[in-house]
Amino acid sequence: QVQLVESGGGLVQAGGSLRLSCVASGSIFRINAMGWYRQAPGNQRELVAVITSGSTTNYADSVKGRFTISSDTAKRTVYLQMNSLKPEDTAVYYCNAELVRLGRGNLSYWGQGTQVTVSS
Repeated sequence: QVQLVESGGGLVQAGGSLRLSCVASGSIFRINAMGWYRQAPGNQRELVAVITSGSTTNYADSVKGRFTISSDTAKRTVYLQMNSLKPEDTAVYYCNAELVRLGRGNLSYWGQGTQVTVSS
């Protein structure tokens, strides 16, 4: 069994900052990539940022220069530092892990989501 547990969401004023964390636990052989996605009401889930095991990062255009993704491999944790937040960043943020489990191959897991609300 694998679990992803997110934390750090909340309510913040426009221009403020939040830091999200996501810890992966369970029977994991290797994590290939971890990332953050978000879904606002009425919208599809979209990629925010992803980081690979080789530390390659990729960001949505809408967050470039404002958000930073990082990871601690030993702790199986991924972070999302969000600065200069805008009301349009309001969404439920989901952690995702692309990983390998022995005997089961490559699998994708999701966290339960954490709400981020940015007031104007």
